[in-house]
Amino acid sequence: MGAEVAVRAAVIAALRADGALMDQVNALYDGEPGRAAAPYGVVGECLGADWGGKDVEGRELRLTIALVVAEETPGRLAGMMARVDPAIGAAGAQDGWRIVSARLLRSRVARNGGGGSGWRAVVDYRVRAVRGGA
Repeated sequence: MGAEVAVRAAVIAALRADGALMDQVNALYDGEPGRAAAPYGVVGECLGADWGGKDVEGRELRLTIALVVAEETPGRLAGMMARVDPAIGAAGAQDGWRIVSARLLRSRVARNGGGGSGWRAVVDYRVRAVRGGA
């Protein structure tokens, strides 16, 4: 299995295992859902590039996570966003790939597009993973 799919699965499992986050959303989706009732989370795009060393096979991934609420103000998103970082840090190995570092690159909060109401927070992470190890 490729690093993009394996790391993505590990992050989704870690986010779903966070009871405090899951208490705040109706669901966490792997990819943008066709239809969903807010509040919900989405593990979105995952871009990969080679990252490794002489004896280490590694991948550097850019992973996007979105959180959506239906409220008129974005205040509720702060607590939800705070749960993402520790969950990613707790993500374990998956299908031979192990996360060795995860760093927040940027985050943004904006009104939902498409004329809908509510707010969307998007956080982008740089995740580095290596093949092998526990």
